[in-house]
Parts: sequence; structure tokens; C-alpha cells
Amino acid sequence: MKRILIVAAVAAAAFAVNPSAAFATDECRGLQQCVPVHGPWVVVPTGNSVPRPRVEWQLMCPRGYVAAGLDAELSDRAIDVGFLGLIGAPVTPGVATARAVVFWASYVGGTARAPTFRPHVGCMPGGGGGRIPTAFKPGRPTIRRVAQNDIPPGSSAAAKSCLARETLVGASHAFAFFMRSAPSSSLVESVGGLQQVSGRRVSMLVTADVEVASVQAVVQVHAICSRVR
Repeated sequence: MKRILIVAAVAAAAFAVNPSAAFATDECRGLQQCVPVHGPWVVVPTGNSVPRPRVEWQLMCPRGYVAAGLDAELSDRAIDVGFLGLIGAPVTPGVATARAVVFWASYVGGTARAPTFRPHVGCMPGGGGGRIPTAFKPGRPTIRRVAQNDIPPGSSAAAKSCLARETLVGASHAFAFFMRSAPSSSLVESVGGLQQVSGRRVSMLVTADVEVASVQAVVQVHAICSRVR
């Protein structure tokens, strides 16, 4: 899918309404009809490589709604956050965004041990329109297929596959924690895993300490599938 990266001014299957944030988030600012949806605290990978490692997390609006506003809470000011937007004109809900929003984040500092971010989406009813006059109109040649699993203590597995007529062209995963405040370094470091790709399938072998038993820890597995033959 051809996309543009639209950087958020501030930064699935599970969602919650009426979030209780550490500060007043702005995902519904200026929207007359808006359902606020918040995600969990997503773990941001750290490293000094160029480009810096990044994580992707999908957050869903309720059925019949599209994303119209975005915000995020950060555990560290050095987290760079944005989202994947579709090409189209005008850049409006239903054109640049759909029901699902994929946030991305990377840590650009040098000292944080366990940076995390919490995505927020303001959802409005319906969808927009708009077309762009090009020789070949950008479409949606790829589809993101996402699995979200709870993480128990010990070892567990999670996987997602492309359909029979699709080709796997991208893969990623993310760990997150549903809680009011940013997770501690100890909690973040208690979860790890190994990602593997085979054919059309992306799989994760996850390991977690007993510390996750006291919270809802989850893993998202993303399979980016091409529908073009």
C-alpha cells in the first residue's frame, strides 16, 4: 500500500472509551461527534543504529467510525511518534485515515532504558471521500493483518498469516501493557520474544517473567500482505 508518513504533533482488537490520561489528551479537539479510544503502553525499542529501530501499533475505532484525531502520551520526551496515512485528497478522515490507525514510534535519545508510548484516537461516524487525478491512482495493494494475544507468564506463541492468494512482504511485532501509568523498566524488560517468518506466516515465540501476571500484557503480530499478482 502506498502511504505517506504523517507525523503526529504529540503520538487491534482491543480498545477502551473515555480514557483516564495523565493529562488531557486532544484526540477529540474540534470534533463535534467524537468517541475517544486509547491503547495500551507500547514498548519502544532502543538502539544506536541508523536508522533507529521503531515499533508499529494498530489501534481500531469502533465499527462505523473513522479516525479523525490523534494524540499520544510519552514516557520520555525523546520518543518520536507518527502514523501511517493513505495518499488521497483532500487529506481528511476517510481518505488519509480509516477505521484502523497504525502508529509508529522510535526512541531518538540516548539514556532511556524502557521508553513507552500510549496512542489515542478520536473516532467520528462515517467516512470521507476524495479522489486524486493520476495516471495510475494509488490504491491499496497491501493489507495489514494483525493478531493481538495476551501474554501469560512463561512461554507462549502468537502468529498471523497472509491469505492463500497473498504474498507476505513485511512483518513486525510489538509488546504493550494496558495500565494507567507508563510501565516500569522492570516490567518492560520482563517480556521478550523471537520473531520468525516462514512463507506467508509471521510467528512470535514470547517469554515473560511472573511479573506480567499482575497486569494485562499483550503482543501484536503484524503481517503486511500484498494482493497484487
